[in-house]
Amino acid sequence: MFSHYYALPFAALVCVSYAASTFSPARPPAIPLAVKSPYVNCWQQAGSDVEMGGPGNGGYLAGEWPTFWAGQILGWTGLIRVDNISYTWMGAPAPLPTVVNQTSFEYTSTRSSFVMDVAGVLEMNVTFLSSITPTDLMRQSLIFSYVDVSVTATDGATHDVQLYTDITAEWVSGDRTAIAEWEYGVTSNDSSTTRKRNFFDSFAPLLDRREYTNVTTSTKATATGGIAYHKIYRQTQLLWSETDDQTDYGNWYWATDNVEGLTFQSGADTDVRSAFTTSGALANTNDTNFRAINDDYPTFAFAVDLGTVGATTVSTIFSLGLTQEQAIQFDGASGNVSVPSLWTSYFSTELDALAFFHTDFATASGLATTFDNQVSDDGMAAGGADFVTIASLTARQAFGGTQLCGTTAAPYLFLKEISSDGNVQTVDVCYPFHPILIYTNPTLLKYLLDPLFINQEAGQYPNMYSMHDLGSSYPNATGHVAGNDEKQPLEECGNMLIMTLAYAQRANDTAYLSQHYPILDQWTQYLIEEALIPADQISTDDFAGALANQTNLALKGIIGIEAMAVIANLTGNTITGANYTSIAHDYITQWQVLGIAHDADPPHTTLAYGMNDSHGLLYNLFGDRELGLNLVPQSVYDMQSAFYPTVEEEYGVPLDTRHDYTKVDWEMLVAAIASTNTSQMLFSDIANWINETPTNRAFTDLYNATGGDYGLIPNLTFTARPVVGGAFGLLALPK
Repeated sequence: MFSHYYALPFAALVCVSYAASTFSPARPPAIPLAVKSPYVNCWQQAGSDVEMGGPGNGGYLAGEWPTFWAGQILGWTGLIRVDNISYTWMGAPAPLPTVVNQTSFEYTSTRSSFVMDVAGVLEMNVTFLSSITPTDLMRQSLIFSYVDVSVTATDGATHDVQLYTDITAEWVSGDRTAIAEWEYGVTSNDSSTTRKRNFFDSFAPLLDRREYTNVTTSTKATATGGIAYHKIYRQTQLLWSETDDQTDYGNWYWATDNVEGLTFQSGADTDVRSAFTTSGALANTNDTNFRAINDDYPTFAFAVDLGTVGATTVSTIFSLGLTQEQAIQFDGASGNVSVPSLWTSYFSTELDALAFFHTDFATASGLATTFDNQVSDDGMAAGGADFVTIASLTARQAFGGTQLCGTTAAPYLFLKEISSDGNVQTVDVCYPFHPILIYTNPTLLKYLLDPLFINQEAGQYPNMYSMHDLGSSYPNATGHVAGNDEKQPLEECGNMLIMTLAYAQRANDTAYLSQHYPILDQWTQYLIEEALIPADQISTDDFAGALANQTNLALKGIIGIEAMAVIANLTGNTITGANYTSIAHDYITQWQVLGIAHDADPPHTTLAYGMNDSHGLLYNLFGDRELGLNLVPQSVYDMQSAFYPTVEEEYGVPLDTRHDYTKVDWEMLVAAIASTNTSQMLFSDIANWINETPTNRAFTDLYNATGGDYGLIPNLTFTARPVVGGAFGLLALPK
């Protein structure tokens, strides 16, 4: 269990009395709070698993600390004072004021919303909004998240109400002995903000520059207008460094409107919180004793005097986020370069970015509602309510594994292989992630693939097959000049060919295919040599071990060859295209003999050639349907759809016969191309797992099909991985 000196002891946690809350559409294993990037990635544990840092408290916002995706505590507290009595609505401060009664929870693709009853006289609605704007790169590039807290009296009377919330320096670094530094400031009350003019957004008016004032005395804070902010950072910045997967560089901002009645304070956690519970206000003082994160836990708080609250709802908006001007170290065409965060192309300073984000709440909220409705409506029409339960929970997590970098002239979408290897741009993680990009904005897939092409086409990778990843440790996309990355040659060649064609088809960008034709053809030559009879090697499911003649892996390679045939035809290389399609069709005919247990009842594909008593999820079949290749006969689709229900377990179909565990991303790709009955079976199994699993971290993609706990692999727990973008496989198929 992760230690934290002001966390409630376990005995106290279990003694907190909760009235029953409803959870809609399900009670997730962990609830996304602020999830925007690999570093802004905060969750509330809900599941009961003790060994993985839990147990969670069942999905209640109060009485338990939020955590980083990896499990370490991120101090974040919410208190409210009603008629001089204090209550806790978030976190687990000690001593713990009375906990509010959470009555309901609901999540959408962008929101987690809690409704709470305070002493039977007040209703609170607390909504965590991490917006997703796939076609608006400026907004998507901002690594910030909102908290919207609204209160309304429910008893027909009026009440004196003060609202409090804070964060601690634990957000700044995973090294809790690192020295944190901080400052407090207020922007001017000018309502405009500076944005850079460039081609991408030249249609927008050039806004005036804000001016900013650091606040060191209490008199400044009494002025109204502008945005009040705490800025917190690691005193010694370590560029390109992580500790326990948290970043060691950049500036964190915790901000709200500088309204009349706002007070602030920084200091030791117990001192700051007790100041509020005692008086309903803060001292307007800034602690200047910069110290270690775990030394009296530096805490950065706001209190807002809401005055007399009656039947009219009063809302307060808070913004939380991270600014890093330099985001990625990238081994590009000219060697290692520092790649900026994309937001720096739109905003002159980080305070400009903060000011825009915070004042953009109304627009951002509207865009989020549009996105939520799009996923809900499209998902309901295509897959039903269980599909929406799954897809809407995965959206923030999928995009939360990425960050937009570069410039408006050359944007990149960099991806972290969260929780497994920490690699950058892992190709076999990009592959299950990519359906959400195909659905929301295919151009983002180009921005994901571009760094991989740039590095390899510049001669920075010596092998003839595709690289596995662009760097062993995010955010260092420094490549593998010696070619010693994890070897998954057949897997990655197939993935790159399929994803490249998927982008080009949806974006109608044949020029992209021509641009990369030589290296695509190079990878195809490898597949022609190796795909039909795969050597003893690992696939993307490397945790399951190496195996020769893998049926599913061979299928990916064969589909990759046919994808290249289409690429050749689209780029005017029709003779080559005819040759490749002839090879692919010959291979798929042989594959049906080698890889199908025809005498089984019912027949099905095997885990490996000749192992007729084995089976596995044939998720690589998805590429054939996604690209509209029609290479694989419909009889294979029908055969697998009929087979999966015969090996269904409590929460789905096992990955293969070697183990009981399964993979959500692969189940969702299988469901996307299965018969209606089989797809609904899988959607139902996974939706039930979400609601019942004892796991307590961000949506794991590897779990036991029976019992629903983490896949029982020593020292391996998958959590928060962007591969859950595969949940959008059904919506990524051609219309």
